[in-house]
Amino acid sequence: MEEISWSDFEKVEMRVGTIISVEAFPEAKEPAYKLNIDFGEEIGEKRSSAQITRRYTREELPGRQIIAVINFPVKRIAGFKSECLVLGVLGESKDVVLLTPDQKMPNGSKIA
Repeated sequence: MEEISWSDFEKVEMRVGTIISVEAFPEAKEPAYKLNIDFGEEIGEKRSSAQITRRYTREELPGRQIIAVINFPVKRIAGFKSECLVLGVLGESKDVVLLTPDQKMPNGSKIA
Protein backbone atom coordinates (compact mmCIF):
# COMPACT_ATOMS: atom_id res chain seq x y z
CA MET A 1 0.00 0.00 0.00
CA GLU A 2 1.37 3.38 -0.99
CA GLU A 3 1.28 6.10 1.67
CA ILE A 4 -0.05 9.53 0.81
CA SER A 5 0.56 12.79 2.59
CA TRP A 6 -2.03 14.62 4.64
CA SER A 7 -2.05 17.38 2.01
CA ASP A 8 -2.88 14.75 -0.67
CA PHE A 9 -5.84 13.54 1.41
CA GLU A 10 -7.08 17.11 1.93
CA LYS A 11 -7.48 17.47 -1.85
CA VAL A 12 -10.17 14.76 -1.95
CA GLU A 13 -13.66 16.31 -1.71
CA MET A 14 -16.00 13.71 -0.19
CA ARG A 15 -19.58 14.87 0.30
CA VAL A 16 -22.96 13.53 1.34
CA GLY A 17 -25.61 13.40 -1.35
CA THR A 18 -29.09 11.97 -1.82
CA ILE A 19 -29.93 9.75 -4.77
CA ILE A 20 -32.87 11.33 -6.56
CA SER A 21 -33.24 9.01 -9.55
CA VAL A 22 -31.88 5.73 -10.89
CA GLU A 23 -31.78 4.43 -14.46
CA ALA A 24 -30.76 1.08 -15.88
CA PHE A 25 -27.40 1.16 -17.68
CA PRO A 26 -27.39 -1.80 -20.09
CA GLU A 27 -24.55 -0.29 -22.17
CA ALA A 28 -22.07 -0.60 -19.28
CA LYS A 29 -19.46 -3.37 -19.49
CA GLU A 30 -20.34 -4.55 -15.95
CA PRO A 31 -23.92 -4.35 -14.55
CA ALA A 32 -24.48 -0.80 -13.28
CA TYR A 33 -27.00 1.96 -12.68
CA LYS A 34 -26.97 5.60 -13.72
CA LEU A 35 -27.54 7.68 -10.59
CA ASN A 36 -28.65 11.30 -10.34
CA ILE A 37 -27.50 12.65 -6.96
CA ASP A 38 -28.38 15.89 -5.15
CA PHE A 39 -25.39 17.43 -3.34
CA GLY A 40 -27.26 20.51 -2.13
CA GLU A 41 -27.57 24.09 -3.27
CA GLU A 42 -23.84 24.91 -3.36
CA ILE A 43 -22.80 21.91 -5.49
CA GLY A 44 -26.03 20.93 -7.24
CA GLU A 45 -26.80 17.64 -8.92
CA LYS A 46 -24.20 15.24 -10.29
CA ARG A 47 -24.47 11.98 -12.19
CA SER A 48 -22.59 8.77 -11.52
CA SER A 49 -22.36 5.24 -12.84
CA ALA A 50 -22.38 2.75 -9.98
CA GLN A 51 -21.85 -1.02 -10.06
CA ILE A 52 -24.26 -1.69 -7.21
CA THR A 53 -26.81 -3.92 -8.94
CA ARG A 54 -26.04 -7.06 -6.90
CA ARG A 55 -27.19 -5.58 -3.57
CA TYR A 56 -29.62 -2.82 -4.55
CA THR A 57 -32.71 -2.55 -6.74
CA ARG A 58 -33.54 0.60 -8.70
CA GLU A 59 -36.66 1.07 -6.60
CA GLU A 60 -34.93 1.13 -3.21
CA LEU A 61 -32.20 3.66 -4.05
CA PRO A 62 -34.06 6.99 -4.49
CA GLY A 63 -33.97 8.91 -1.20
CA ARG A 64 -30.91 7.03 0.09
CA GLN A 65 -27.98 9.15 1.21
CA ILE A 66 -24.52 8.22 -0.05
CA ILE A 67 -20.95 9.47 0.21
CA ALA A 68 -19.09 10.36 -2.98
CA VAL A 69 -15.89 11.94 -4.20
CA ILE A 70 -16.99 14.97 -6.20
CA ASN A 71 -13.71 16.43 -7.48
CA PHE A 72 -12.39 13.69 -9.75
CA PRO A 73 -12.32 14.51 -13.47
CA VAL A 74 -15.41 13.47 -15.44
CA LYS A 75 -15.13 9.88 -16.64
CA ARG A 76 -16.89 8.59 -19.77
CA ILE A 77 -18.37 5.13 -19.32
CA ALA A 78 -20.09 3.64 -22.38
CA GLY A 79 -20.94 7.16 -23.57
CA PHE A 80 -22.24 8.25 -20.15
CA LYS A 81 -20.61 11.18 -18.35
CA SER A 82 -19.93 10.11 -14.74
CA GLU A 83 -19.27 13.23 -12.64
CA CYS A 84 -18.55 11.74 -9.21
CA LEU A 85 -17.46 8.50 -7.57
CA VAL A 86 -19.97 6.91 -5.21
CA LEU A 87 -18.07 5.16 -2.42
CA GLY A 88 -18.69 1.65 -1.19
CA VAL A 89 -17.13 -1.37 0.43
CA LEU A 90 -16.17 -4.19 -1.92
CA GLY A 91 -17.51 -7.51 -0.65
CA GLU A 92 -15.96 -10.95 -1.16
CA SER A 93 -18.01 -11.63 -4.29
CA LYS A 94 -17.24 -8.13 -5.66
CA ASP A 95 -20.65 -6.82 -4.65
CA VAL A 96 -20.60 -3.24 -3.37
CA VAL A 97 -22.12 -2.02 -0.10
CA LEU A 98 -22.71 1.73 -0.21
CA LEU A 99 -21.05 4.01 2.34
CA THR A 100 -23.77 6.05 4.00
CA PRO A 101 -24.03 8.37 7.00
CA ASP A 102 -25.78 6.66 9.92
CA GLN A 103 -27.92 9.78 10.46
CA LYS A 104 -29.66 12.04 7.95
CA MET A 105 -27.29 14.87 6.99
CA PRO A 106 -27.72 17.95 4.80
CA ASN A 107 -26.79 17.28 1.17
CA GLY A 108 -23.33 18.62 0.44
CA SER A 109 -22.03 18.01 3.97
CA LYS A 110 -18.27 17.55 3.84
CA ILE A 111 -16.66 14.33 5.05
CA ALA A 112 -13.92 15.21 7.52
